[in-house]
Amino acid sequence: MVDLLVTYMEMRQANPAPARVKPAASASVALERLESASYISLYRAVGEPVQWDQRLRMAADDLERLLALPSTHIHVLRVEGVAAGLCEFNGVGQPDVELVHFGLVPAFQGRRLGPFLLDQALRAVWSHAPQRVWLHTDTYDHPSAQSVYGRAGFKPYEQRMETFPD
Repeated sequence: MVDLLVTYMEMRQANPAPARVKPAASASVALERLESASYISLYRAVGEPVQWDQRLRMAADDLERLLALPSTHIHVLRVEGVAAGLCEFNGVGQPDVELVHFGLVPAFQGRRLGPFLLDQALRAVWSHAPQRVWLHTDTYDHPSAQSVYGRAGFKPYEQRMETFPD
């Protein structure tokens, strides 16, 4: 078991700032319905460096059901057609929407693509008029995670130590 500092953050309204400028001409963000194998491939590419394993521990049938839910939205960042990152939300269409996973494949980090992906995905989710969008981040996440979330409009509302399987 490992103890991690978990920070919970939320947005209560859409960010009123203008949309972020596309950082590369070939960058695009779109809501995609990924098949399990494509999803897991992208999930691994993004999440292995920060020890994501939640979806890897799910039964295949459970993952397929989750991906098929109308309330599960996965926005994929593509650069020259290559999947470079994802932003996954659960609960879209409900009052509380959770940003469950957000990140870039390491080869695409450091090019301002992450804030662009997050901005585009959040704008799409806010078009469904939730009351709030929330997330949690922990000490295993990318060191810039909280500052990126803060610039997107998220504010921390709770921090606590939590124990997770190692």
